[in-house]
This record gives sequence, structure tokens and C-alpha cells, in this order.
Amino acid sequence: MDKSYYEAVDKMEKMGVEPEYIVGWQGGYLHMPGREEQRATEAYEAGYADGQEKTLDNLEKWVKQ
Repeated sequence: MDKSYYEAVDKMEKMGVEPEYIVGWQGGYLHMPGREEQRATEAYEAGYADGQEKTLDNLEKWVKQ
């Protein structure tokens, strides 16, 4: 695992990003199969897509209020 993965997860946790987004981001980053349709949430799907792109550009949208 590269250092950028751990730094990204640490940053998301410290920012208070939705846990579902983080789990999705991790799965996408690691190229894991996505969740089945009935268990996928909007936050998970967004995180998965961003993880596949290895981007952190959309984190602010998923910070818990």
C-alpha cells in the first residue's frame, strides 16, 4: 500500500467525512468489486467513483454536518 492511500484516509477521517464515502473511496482506490445495488448508498457510490480516480476533490460535499 502506498503512503498516499493512508494519508488520504487519515485526512478524510480528520475532516469528518461520511463513513460510507470513506468505505466507497477505499474500495474504489483498491479496485475492489463495488457493493451490490441494494446496499450501495449515494455516499458510497460517490466515494467509490472518486477512489477509482484517486481524487480528493469532492470531500467537502461529504463532510458530516
